[in-house]
Amino acid sequence: MYNVDMANKSKQKIEKIIEFIENTWAKQSMQYAVIGVSGGIDSAVSLSLLARSLPKQNIFPVLLPYGRQNMDDAKTICVWNSISQENLIELNIKKVVDTICSQRNIPSSDKVRRGNVMARVRMIFVYDLAKAKNALVCGTENKSEHYLGYFTRFGDAASDIEPLISLYKTQVRDLALELGIPQQILTKHPSAGLWSEQTDEDELGFTYEQADQVLTELIDKKKKVDSIVIEKISPETIQRINARVQSNRFKLEVPYTI
Repeated sequence: MYNVDMANKSKQKIEKIIEFIENTWAKQSMQYAVIGVSGGIDSAVSLSLLARSLPKQNIFPVLLPYGRQNMDDAKTICVWNSISQENLIELNIKKVVDTICSQRNIPSSDKVRRGNVMARVRMIFVYDLAKAKNALVCGTENKSEHYLGYFTRFGDAASDIEPLISLYKTQVRDLALELGIPQQILTKHPSAGLWSEQTDEDELGFTYEQADQVLTELIDKKKKVDSIVIEKISPETIQRINARVQSNRFKLEVPYTI
């Protein structure tokens, strides 16, 4: 239930992030922003915060579908934020991705490797546009994905600024509610769009609601996993979430230096 207290907290977070974005662009003496928009809740919220922080004519959303990937929600959130059609850039990455996968002999069954290629190809397009526009790249990563290691290094994790990195996925949803993000984006299953019918929670093996409760105990409260007890979350699920955090910790530590 989204109550008045949650709404007030979300308003404060929105104001803080908008100030952060404004200050970052001013500090870097930059005018333009480039952002990859998938139509999911994270990119929708990130774009909406950008649109409240910078002149809308200075924002360039990039839509990078693979094949017949549906981008209707991505286009909807751009229109909803009154981003000019002239600023909207759409490029299909299928030919580039398929060429790389063919040359590297990556089978279609190896969804993780192919997904990593997709994410890194998208990064190339986004950063090339940023160079052409002399712009900063706005990322869309949240705190849940960050600590679960649910991102591709040098792919979707590549950015110049991360407005949502201090917010768990459930907190991003609260911000989306406060911002009034269109309902079809609010209710869709989270997906990285790396293959057909892929969803984050199916791939992870637990929900973001479960993950965020456990991560709050592990990361924010610094509790040992064996001491964590959460109603309606089994010990097995708690251990699975912790195992995911531990096995992906290296992603937050690299590159290792002498």
